[in-house]
Amino acid sequence: MGQSHPPYRRTTDRRTADRRAQGRRLITGIRRWVTAAAGTLALTGGLIAVGPQASAAGLTQVTGFGTNPGNLSMYTYAPDTLASGAPLVVALHGCTQNASDYYAHSGWPKFADRYGFALVLPQTSSANNANSCFNWFEPGDSSRGQGEALSIREMVDKAVSQYGSDTRRVFITGLSAGGGMTANLLAAYPDVFAGGAIDSGLPAQCATTVSAAYTCMYSPPDRTPAQWGDLVRSAAPAGTVSWPRVAIWQGSADTTVRPANATELRDQWTGVWGIGQTPSRTENLSGDTTLTVYDDASGRPAVEVYSVSGMAHGLAVDPGSGAEQCGATGTYYLDTVCSSYHTARFWGLDGAGQGTGALPAPTGLTVTGTTDTTVALRWNAVPDAASYTLYRDGTKVGTSTSTAYTDTALATGTTYRYTVAAVDTEGAVGAVSSAVPATTTGFAPTCHTGSNYEHTVAGRAHQSGGRTYANGSDEPMGLWNTYTGHTLEQTAPGYYVVADSGCPA
Repeated sequence: MGQSHPPYRRTTDRRTADRRAQGRRLITGIRRWVTAAAGTLALTGGLIAVGPQASAAGLTQVTGFGTNPGNLSMYTYAPDTLASGAPLVVALHGCTQNASDYYAHSGWPKFADRYGFALVLPQTSSANNANSCFNWFEPGDSSRGQGEALSIREMVDKAVSQYGSDTRRVFITGLSAGGGMTANLLAAYPDVFAGGAIDSGLPAQCATTVSAAYTCMYSPPDRTPAQWGDLVRSAAPAGTVSWPRVAIWQGSADTTVRPANATELRDQWTGVWGIGQTPSRTENLSGDTTLTVYDDASGRPAVEVYSVSGMAHGLAVDPGSGAEQCGATGTYYLDTVCSSYHTARFWGLDGAGQGTGALPAPTGLTVTGTTDTTVALRWNAVPDAASYTLYRDGTKVGTSTSTAYTDTALATGTTYRYTVAAVDTEGAVGAVSSAVPATTTGFAPTCHTGSNYEHTVAGRAHQSGGRTYANGSDEPMGLWNTYTGHTLEQTAPGYYVVADSGCPA
């Protein structure tokens, strides 16, 4: 899909001759349809122009990041002064683009420098898809533990190891085909991604064939929120109860991925969250952009929809040096508003830095108590503060008019990092305090040694294509049989890591 290019695969190493023949017949039919519909679609050479092919300054290719079943390339960027425990952002390009192109135009490097996080930019190629699209419509590439989806999951693991990133603050964004893949990855890996942004993309699990991909692009199914939500729940690990926070970006004049997709995406993710489709509030932003917010039960934004009036198919950028500006214009990079800035703030990536107000950071932030699902905190008052904003792992979780706050609905046996900032009477947020860790009670790590077959039967691992992967971490364990064995440590509910070198539990 994406950028008016056929979303078909042309892979010789992972598809049979019959599939290739079927694909050629499908493309022949699609091309005939496109010819008949000339004027509504623009499959012209002008739309195939892409950005720079060579790596941009600061962008580094990383190899050896895993089994890479999806045949992808991994590129990264990190500020020179990146601190351990910083967030991680994965950014997926659109069709006919590449990692360098997205790096140079999207504006994400600017905010990586400002807010202090690492970037991973996966890259596909014409060897995977004739138009270098991520194969969001192929179940073998967009499902948990398979193909391109698993390659991107392995890139996350590599980046976490390389940069010491906080695994609780991993986010993903993507444009067009990258947006479709982003939606599927949020559904398949809600235990990996804390949030996502789907730019000119499609609902998760909207298509599982080429022909269905075109239906989704131009006339997406009008499913109920419950039906869309069921597709997400069926793609996620069984028993998932915590879901990513999702931003949806859509141009009102997009004729490649119709604006109806944004409505279905909203229904899907508000349905997953169980929060209904009535907006909590609406705001007008620059670039003729309307923001519609859907809060969760605690009053925190869970889903945000950004509708850019008059924008065609592409990523919203706003070139310039201003604090809210970013990116560079180009093919499918459209001068309207800086989507990366607003997305970064929605994810709370700015929460670890200084606020815009003049009030000093609160002192004396202390954990006063924990249970298996709550953390209680207190701090010293700041003169002239009207209220206080609380952050968990860099993401805003609530406000308080007193100098105490209790965070609820947390995972058992999990460590979080908290900060607090004072807010003045004008609503300006001041400097953010030093972070304090807090660990909920109720979970004791356990160790299990056995064959890969035994681990799978016991629910500690799963198998795909005859190979075994640890549940939660998806670490590869080798062949699925009774002769290959490992020790697994359960470090959190339903989350297992390979611990052959020694299990501390």
